[in-house]
Amino acid sequence: MASIIKSINPSVVRRTAARCRARGVVIPTFAQLRDPSRIPQSVRSRLRGVRLWDVDPVNLFRITWKNDVRTGLYGGVNFLEIPPEITGVRARVIGLVGSYFPTGAHKVGAAFGCLVPRLVSGEFDPESHRAVWPSTGNFCRGGAFDCALLGCTPIAILPEEMSRERFEWLREIGATVIATPGSESNVKEIYDKCWELRRDPANVIFNQFEEFGNPIFHYSVTGPAIEEVFEGLGDRRLRAAAYVSATGSAGTIAAGDYLKTKHPHLKVVATEALQCPTLLQNGFGAHRIEGIGDKHVPWVHNVRNTDAVAAIDDEDCMRIVRLFNEPAGVAYLRSLGVPARRLARLPLLGISGVCNLLAAVKTAKYFELDGRDVVFTVFTDSMQLYQSRLAELRRERGAYTGRAAVADFAGPVRSQSVAYFKELTHADRKAIHNLKYYTWVEQQGKSVEELNAQWDPQYWSSMFEGEVAAFDRLIGAFNRKAAG
Repeated sequence: MASIIKSINPSVVRRTAARCRARGVVIPTFAQLRDPSRIPQSVRSRLRGVRLWDVDPVNLFRITWKNDVRTGLYGGVNFLEIPPEITGVRARVIGLVGSYFPTGAHKVGAAFGCLVPRLVSGEFDPESHRAVWPSTGNFCRGGAFDCALLGCTPIAILPEEMSRERFEWLREIGATVIATPGSESNVKEIYDKCWELRRDPANVIFNQFEEFGNPIFHYSVTGPAIEEVFEGLGDRRLRAAAYVSATGSAGTIAAGDYLKTKHPHLKVVATEALQCPTLLQNGFGAHRIEGIGDKHVPWVHNVRNTDAVAAIDDEDCMRIVRLFNEPAGVAYLRSLGVPARRLARLPLLGISGVCNLLAAVKTAKYFELDGRDVVFTVFTDSMQLYQSRLAELRRERGAYTGRAAVADFAGPVRSQSVAYFKELTHADRKAIHNLKYYTWVEQQGKSVEELNAQWDPQYWSSMFEGEVAAFDRLIGAFNRKAAG
């Protein structure tokens, strides 16, 4: 039995398995999402006629970093290396590409990690429960998509100032949408709405900031994907020097926990907005980097394994978004010798992806990394989800010019400094860890005993490694029942 799953409800499991049998649902294991070569040929045959975003249960098997969008099947890990003509640093900067997940963002995997273990154990009953997805954007989209595939009822909660595309898509897929006050940084307001909904026992809250299925997915699937990319570079002289991730819900950063088991000297760098420097300065504020909630430390963040914090100015992100996506910006980068094939892929970086890129540059400069070093990060989604933001920038600032491109390249990219970068001491880590008390013990009902337990590395290794094996056993048993 997994420690996260508190009980097995056989009668609910039987009913849910029968529903899945009627809908043609087979649920992939985490091992299959990590390594699609394990996926049966019968599933592969079904995939050939299904598009990436289609609401078809077989798309559960596309919750992986290895989707080949050309064939509709699988290939290598989807990643993008940003060339030195752009970064200006000698270290290699490589990001996994989240745009090739269903919904166009990797958060569909985090949502899978939260919902599926509860579904296959019978803790979540699709006949009587509603799945509530509190989010600052992509997590509730991923949750709504997973619910549509699995026949569950979704409720999405997100701040009212998020991009228009998010709200439109959620309503189209059939989710009930609740808009809370504020912007990206207003996570407390989301939590307040969750407490209100929790009064109805039919609402099951999947809070990505406290649900361990979120980081377990990234430890089990994203971390090994990055390691596979590193091994595939084929140069034994290279060093996996750093992993950079915006903290957000602290799911994606858990890939760094996995990478440290392979590369103990690797630096895990948490990134946040300078306008809301919670980890850097215990600060607060609002910002425009969609996808990274703030003003608290997520319950699922293994702070003891975080080596540094980098804060990025949200204005730098907006300027680079235009540089990478406006014709004048692309033309200027082409004049610098950036290969055409790389230019064509720059829109694969959404706003938080640009933030991660700038933090990777800052990290390379701070640690004085050289050509033997590789800095990994994640480009969580693409500009496909933010076209309204580009339109807003054009209205606010006018047409993008070559002169603006020169300034934006010279400033946010090439002149990205090591300011607002903090290498954490043991005491710094403990201080950040202790901030969890105010959100999670005082406000959200967690215990001091578990908070103290989280300071023990064994807590995290058992959570990240032991639980996923239990999840896969439950999924296997469920699939056998669903097969009849």
